Amino acid sequence: MEDQITVRLPTSLGRTLRRTSRRLGRRPSDVVRMALEAFLQESPSPNGKPAERVEHLIGSLASGIPDLAERHREYVLASLKHARRTAS
Repeated sequence: MEDQITVRLPTSLGRTLRRTSRRLGRRPSDVVRMALEAFLQESPSPNGKPAERVEHLIGSLASGIPDLAERHREYVLASLKHARRTAS
C-alpha cells in the first residue's frame, strides 16, 4: 500500500464498521477499502443530469396501472383525496 489516511468516525459508524468486519471476517481497513472502491466506482458524476443519475431505475417498477403515464395527474389527485378522507 502506498497511501495511508486517518479518518475519524462517529461512534455509531465505528460500531457498524466493526460489526460488519466481524461478519465478513475481514479487517476494518479492508471493509473501508471495499466501501470506498464501491462508492467511487458507482458514484455518478456531479455534473450529470438528474435523469442520468436514476437511469438505472427507469422501468424497474410496475404500478399495475396501464395508463399511469397518460393519466398521472388524475391518479395523484385521487390518491390525495383518498388520503385526506382516511386521515379525518
